[in-house]
Amino acid sequence: MMHVRFGVRIVALALVTLVGAGACAFDRGADGGGGGGAVPVGAAEQVTGASGTPGPDQRVRPTGPPSTPAAKPTRSTLKPTRPAAKPSSSAPAAGCPQGERQREVEAYLARLGGFGTISVDGRQSAADCAAIKKFQKRYDIRPAHGRAGPTTYDVAKRLATTDTSRCGAGAGTTFCIDLTRQTTWVMRNGEVLVKPTVTRTGMPGYRTPAGTFTINYRNIKEWSDPYEVWLPYWQHFTRGMGFHETTTYLHNKAIGSHGCVNLLHADAVRYWKLGKVGSRVVLIGRRPGT
Repeated sequence: MMHVRFGVRIVALALVTLVGAGACAFDRGADGGGGGGAVPVGAAEQVTGASGTPGPDQRVRPTGPPSTPAAKPTRSTLKPTRPAAKPSSSAPAAGCPQGERQREVEAYLARLGGFGTISVDGRQSAADCAAIKKFQKRYDIRPAHGRAGPTTYDVAKRLATTDTSRCGAGAGTTFCIDLTRQTTWVMRNGEVLVKPTVTRTGMPGYRTPAGTFTINYRNIKEWSDPYEVWLPYWQHFTRGMGFHETTTYLHNKAIGSHGCVNLLHADAVRYWKLGKVGSRVVLIGRRPGT
């Protein structure tokens, strides 16, 4: 009798064990869709689909790789597309702002010529920008950014209004200086050989005198004893005064020379090539403030 009871207990224990093992497997499958047959271990993590109601294909292991949910739209795809700008021939060039003296500078550059196509309409354009930049680079106006500002306006006006006939040049080569406009040019046999360019003469207390003189000494690089500075392309014409390349920014009107005629590098080189001992120098007018 005791043997029978022991055998019954073993059978009951085996049944409890089998039921517990089966419950663990169904619990794992219940998260994937509840009901149906037994779901293999791990199948719940692999089922796909946007619907909350599982389909029959979710109860078995998929045969291919899991599909990827649709990608969320990025920030760039959410931004509205701006319409492309219409091309315009009069649109200002990038980095070339319009200055307060736009129309006046356009007019003076058109009068001077040689700086490219320019429209006298007071509106900056790519062509105007290029012409103004070329002008600024030629006369060392800094920065050469194409803006028609006060310095560009001042230089353009002085050059465009210089009356070359006032020099009274005769035969041979004559260097002319308009002290009032602070411009200089070269004549040969009564004709303009070198168009007006910029200069800077003596500051207050060191006024450059008007008159007619003659170059009497030249040196490719002269040393100034009283001021201890080199004077490149030196051509002396009176009382320690002469032509030479500027050693400072030419367009700084707050300063000036000690009576000499300061020139930009390119102009100093050209004047040196054209000049010689005996060449005539004519100075007219008077620098304002001296």
